Amino acid sequence: MEYTDQLKRNISISRSPQRIISLVPSQTELLIDLGLEDRIVGVTKFCVHPKGLTKRKTIVGGTKNYRMEVIQSLEPDLIIGNKEENEQSGIEELMGKYPVWMSDIYTVNDSLDMIASLGEIMEAQIKAFQIIQKLKSDFASPLPKKGTAVYLIWNDPIMVAGADTFISEMLHFAGYDNLIQAPRYPQLSSQELIDFNPVYLLLSSEPYPFKDLHVQYFQSLLPKAKIRLVDGEIFSWYGSRLLEAKSYYETL
Repeated sequence: MEYTDQLKRNISISRSPQRIISLVPSQTELLIDLGLEDRIVGVTKFCVHPKGLTKRKTIVGGTKNYRMEVIQSLEPDLIIGNKEENEQSGIEELMGKYPVWMSDIYTVNDSLDMIASLGEIMEAQIKAFQIIQKLKSDFASPLPKKGTAVYLIWNDPIMVAGADTFISEMLHFAGYDNLIQAPRYPQLSSQELIDFNPVYLLLSSEPYPFKDLHVQYFQSLLPKAKIRLVDGEIFSWYGSRLLEAKSYYETL
């Protein structure tokens, strides 16, 4: 069978994959929720959901560095990756040896397309359809406006989510106006952050684990801002974790 991934690459798979390696935590969780845990043979060390999965499956490295000899020993018939999260040269090496299906996600519609595509490849269309229908209902219209926001993903240097990211899409849905219009994940100085003067400053739990002490520091810089520690998985994971998004955003 021929399938097209989100990089517009054609992937040839002779049968429904039975030995899958997932290099993206959010897509690993999706495969579990599609009922495919028994077909997963390899995951990254960051594939922490569901709890205990990394003890049940072989760890093939992280999202950027791969243990090629371990991957070879697992004899995968499909590897699943993502353009942003995975390192290009390693992925290209894997593409020369195995079928590799890549996602490329900026919007909710991209997520829905990814879920539908993996459901088709894995012959798990019914569960994929159920997830998609629930997400279409949840994301039918944005939540009420809350105000302007800056979303931090890293500290020292300060790094923020820019306009063309999935996080920015989630901010918009949750009711925030993202003040960062630069692309990707730009760095800001403390003074630049002060100059933006957001109503909300959102400190993500990942990839940098912001804590209460960081709230105190940034509150000293932005005494009038509403500073919140937020669940980075719900803002940046684009698989079945999105099922929790609407109810979570309503609590913020």
